Amino acid sequence: MIGKGKSPIDAYLGIDEILALALKRDVDAIHPGYGFLSENAEFAEKCEAAGITFIGPTAEMQRRLGDKVAARKVAMEAGVPVVPGTEEPVEHEEDALIFAKNYGYPIIIKAAAGGGGRGMRVANNRKELIEGLAAARSEAQASFGNPAVFLERYLENPKHIEVQVLGDSHGNLVHFFERDCSIQRRHQKVVEFAPSLCITPEMREELCSAALKIAGHVGYRNAGTVEFLLDQEGNFYFIEMNPRIQVEHTVTEMITGRNLVQTQILVAEGKPLSDPEINIPNQAAVKMWGYALQCRITTEDPANNFAPDFGILKAYRSSAGFGVRLDAGNAFTGAQITPHYDSLLVKVSAWGLTFDEAARIMHRSLQEFRIRGVKTNISFLENVVTHPVFLNGKCDTSFIEKHPELLQLREKKDRATKVLNFIGDVIVNGSPGIIKPLKSSELLEATVPDVDFTKSRPAAPATYSWRRG
Repeated sequence: MIGKGKSPIDAYLGIDEILALALKRDVDAIHPGYGFLSENAEFAEKCEAAGITFIGPTAEMQRRLGDKVAARKVAMEAGVPVVPGTEEPVEHEEDALIFAKNYGYPIIIKAAAGGGGRGMRVANNRKELIEGLAAARSEAQASFGNPAVFLERYLENPKHIEVQVLGDSHGNLVHFFERDCSIQRRHQKVVEFAPSLCITPEMREELCSAALKIAGHVGYRNAGTVEFLLDQEGNFYFIEMNPRIQVEHTVTEMITGRNLVQTQILVAEGKPLSDPEINIPNQAAVKMWGYALQCRITTEDPANNFAPDFGILKAYRSSAGFGVRLDAGNAFTGAQITPHYDSLLVKVSAWGLTFDEAARIMHRSLQEFRIRGVKTNISFLENVVTHPVFLNGKCDTSFIEKHPELLQLREKKDRATKVLNFIGDVIVNGSPGIIKPLKSSELLEATVPDVDFTKSRPAAPATYSWRRG
């Protein structure tokens, strides 16, 4: 147990307690996942000081890329275009107002540390800018322990494209193509797919080369994701780099057949990408096959402005089948969902030779889920993956806001639970035709007939079987 008696944020960031447990249990390496400490340079440094391998980039690489302000400087040094923004975190309202005067509205306020849509606000005027600064700082402090924020010119209706990269400690660096993460709500990704349907092979080459330039500029090691915005004219701009594995890495693994997390561990052991266990001697060795998409099933109520729901999972049944991958979190029958942690229950990913096929498999998978006891976003996700705009790959970051019909949800019948409740009620309380409730003591024991089978057929040999007769 980590963080007993502490608040959720203090438990998340309990570096010393985590390392004390690791040393006590003779742990030699820590994989930080994609949570709060995965981009914490102090955590990487303390792991190294304790003689524990941190499975990820070095603390110096995290400082240069994990902080979004610092990452913008790296991109500019590497010659990659960036969205106009502040060069340093904004500490005073006057600095924000000067930026707004120079570049105009809308402006997006972003937390310098962390991600997942937290600590982000869009301002369309002076009032929203001043209020957004305070709100973003507060949320960034609560989520990441760092209140620093910066400003960028807000691009209207862009597509959000990211490139998966991986480097070893021997100077080798490759990419695993791109993912389209444009379907977002409140700047948090909801559905991701790979490869993108909106870019040409030439644009793909340009984007992936830009990602390698940024990662190569700092001699990047381990897995990371370089994120871009693509405007309506086809121009792309670097926005940030996540020096860690991401939630949506599953779709990249499905289209390339590569186990990115396993490769992270092998790279942390010091093996080059050309090692037989990794088997990536050069960029040409990374192939792409088919299409994959991922949906995040969360305990949120789409009919109530996606308010988080919590309680006990009375029933949990997931999907299965060819082309379906499940990455479960705390989803199982009897699990207690609290309001203190991420609402993600399970990630479901689907693969197909064509995008339409992958979308059909995803739709079938979502229909197969049975989750009772808490509200989920499954009906909303079903609407997304069957929407014609989505199927044509024309979604941008405002897709959900533009299509309110996505929130016209089909009500789940939950027939099985209703039948069980009815049977239980009849057994306990009776019903018309049953004068009083049935008591177990009043139920007669079943009578098993005493049958002499030798009289109905001749004696059977030792190989006699009830099935064969």
